Amino acid sequence: MCRTVDLHQAVLAKNDTNAVELRRTLDDRGTTAVNLLSSPGSGKTALLELLLTRSLAGGTPAAAVTADLATENDATRLARSGAPVRQILTDGLCHLEAGMLGGKLEGWLPEGTRLLFVENVGNLVCPASYDLGETLRIALASVTEGEDKPVKYPAAFGLAHLVVVTKSDLAEAVEFRRDDFLAGVQQVNPGVPVIETSARTGEGVDKLLAHVLRAADGRQTHTPVLARQHEKHLHHHGEGDAEHEHPHPHDPAAAHLPAGNPR
Repeated sequence: MCRTVDLHQAVLAKNDTNAVELRRTLDDRGTTAVNLLSSPGSGKTALLELLLTRSLAGGTPAAAVTADLATENDATRLARSGAPVRQILTDGLCHLEAGMLGGKLEGWLPEGTRLLFVENVGNLVCPASYDLGETLRIALASVTEGEDKPVKYPAAFGLAHLVVVTKSDLAEAVEFRRDDFLAGVQQVNPGVPVIETSARTGEGVDKLLAHVLRAADGRQTHTPVLARQHEKHLHHHGEGDAEHEHPHPHDPAAAHLPAGNPR
């Protein structure tokens, strides 16, 4: 068991190093990375296609990287927006890592790209623990998934800078209990903004894009409580203390996420 925990900590430590380097590289290019996390079937790809289309229409250069265990279906769909898109096939790995993302961007990401959307693997467990060098982390859930999603996956929602509800046009049909969902979100991530969207009707999409652009302009984003707790943990024990630098992997605060907008 100890060897398993030590290995996990080593992987996270390496990822943290890669994430810091990638964030610095993207900052130097003037590119803001947005990490999108959700379970499969949340409508993340449809919403992202619309975000890319509206970004380009509004004069903001945007690109996307999408990750899946297999197939390039999502990349094909996103490319319809006219934005540059690349696919990462993880070959069974349930999450992206900063090194994987950085390797895919090298020599490809067009100069002048303002927004880089990263569609993570459809999974609310593993991806929560990996910083991808993003400025903004968004957790998404559709109205069809149930109101208790945030409390079932506290790390994914508790470490998000923004929570997005998708498929809002179906809320009445599926009897979505909005108040229960919002209460769960605030339980795991007090104060986090929530935006309701529908890729079908366009509801909330402009509001979401405006939020992303504010983060890209360097305005302070929401700082999750879990991220603040982790920062205090590191400060209290000293970052050089290997025993305390990386909490137990099952601790939600083990996700090494920038506490706020690093710019």
